[in-house]
Formats: sequence, structure tokens, C-alpha cells
Amino acid sequence: MRHGSLPGVHGRVRPLTLLGDPVLHTPCGEVTDFGPELADLVEDLFATMYAAHGVGLAANQIGVPLRVFVFDCPDDEEVRHLGHVVNPRPVVTDGVVVRGPEGCLSLPGLEAGTERYDHAVVEGFTVTGEPVTVHGTGFFARCLQHESDHLEGTVYADRLAGRRHRKLMRQVKRASWHRPA
Repeated sequence: MRHGSLPGVHGRVRPLTLLGDPVLHTPCGEVTDFGPELADLVEDLFATMYAAHGVGLAANQIGVPLRVFVFDCPDDEEVRHLGHVVNPRPVVTDGVVVRGPEGCLSLPGLEAGTERYDHAVVEGFTVTGEPVTVHGTGFFARCLQHESDHLEGTVYADRLAGRRHRKLMRQVKRASWHRPA
């Protein structure tokens, strides 16, 4: 972030992309330019995430199909994890599979029990192009997997099956933000 300031302070809040927009189901492109536009995007992601009271946000959730996400998320021990990853690559997802409530800023107000590993490691780069490795356990591991999925064109609803999926899709159809195709 710029000059040690809080992330998002210099960003602008952008409209969220909602379920049904094709950008959410399209894999995002690699970032190749680590210039000021990328720094602005990261600031905007933080500002938008905070305005929406989220714990993570991927670039395609504001309509930008690039491999970038931000997070400000606690783990199960309430340790705060704050940062961003450019061109993230999940390198480890292991441990115990836990089904827990999962929501998404692109499906506002909804959540469903979703299975995720309780440990995840993501490698990538900072906004300045420096290599970074992020380790997560518990809820933070869930966040890392969720945001990485977004960049592959997957939303948590895609991980559900059977009754859970049908129930969530009924809730989506009744949601005030839903726009029928």
C-alpha cells in the first residue's frame, strides 16, 4: 500500500459483480504490468471489500478479469491476516475437510455449508512484483481457497451439490438483487 497507509484509503468503492454476470464464471488473466494501475486496482479492491463488510475480494468481483485478490480475514484463533496476492497459485490445500457456512459478496445475504480444507498455502506476488507466500488455517484457509476459486471462474455455489445447491439456487432466485437471465 502507498506510503504505509491503511489499504483502501486511497481507493474508490466500485460496484460489485453479482452472480449471473459471465465474468464470475470466466478464468481471469495473468497480471503482466505491475505499475500504478495495478496499485490503484488493489486500493479499489480494499475500499470495495471494506464498504461491503467482506473479508476477501477478487478482481473479477468488481468486473476486472485479472488474477488479483485482497483479504482482511481472521483465522480460527482470531489472528488477523491482511494483504493481497497478484497471480496467486494455490500450492497446498490439505488437512481436514470442514463443511462450514460460506458467503460471498457476489451473492449478498446468502450462505451455504461448503466443504473446504482447513489448511491452504497460496504463492504469488505483491503489487510491486515481489514474491509472496500466504499460509492459512481454519477460516482464513477457507478465504484463500474461496478467492483463488474466483480467479478460476468458480463461485462457492459451484462447489455445492444436491439439496444444498438446489436450496441456494432457490434463495438466489428470490433475492432482491437477482436478475433473471
